[in-house]
Amino acid sequence: MTDGHFMNNTVSGSEPESERTPSQVRIPSKRWRVVDIAVASVIGVASAVIYWVVAMVTTIPWSFLDGVVPGLGGILNGLYLFAGPLALVIVRKPGAAVYAELVAAILESLLGSQWVPVETILIGLLQGFMAELVFMLLRYRRWNMPTVALSGGAAGFGCWLYSFCTHLQAINLTGPYGVIYLIATLISGALIAGVLVWYLYKAIAATGALDRFASGRDIRMAGK
Repeated sequence: MTDGHFMNNTVSGSEPESERTPSQVRIPSKRWRVVDIAVASVIGVASAVIYWVVAMVTTIPWSFLDGVVPGLGGILNGLYLFAGPLALVIVRKPGAAVYAELVAAILESLLGSQWVPVETILIGLLQGFMAELVFMLLRYRRWNMPTVALSGGAAGFGCWLYSFCTHLQAINLTGPYGVIYLIATLISGALIAGVLVWYLYKAIAATGALDRFASGRDIRMAGK
């Protein structure tokens, strides 16, 4: 999480934002509120339960896909990557992706993950950091579908990177953690943890449930 550095430029007059100079456009506060922590936590908890279920129901499909083309099972990895991009696009605070993924990883471990708890937490942190990195490089000022898709893809790269570095016997790029696994995971991350997350966020915001967030108000105003 952030230590609360933020800018709060006030805007005078009622001119449309498109007519204001960059210095006049209000930059949202990066300070975490109680509601931000609560919502990011709920996303992390819900994601953990989904990850846990997905791990059980995708065992057979994963084996089948890997049997067809080694590494193709990575196309299912997006189902484990959405907590970070979803938390970040809703809460819009630095550290939201890392926090949500950490909560999800810890709870998934407590539920009985098929992986060693330490590994589950480490890969969760790496995926959260990579999802965060895209928004960080854009200074947390781009909240659109391409950015969320890039974030999901970056989380996928983190997933692949952890697998690649911890399975030294498969470092050969033609192995199961090689090029095919990388491409499949990137596509899955961009589509499931990116594009699908974007439309999920819009659907939630359209109900008014996110009106306490700038992310929710943006969608509601765009619909008027």
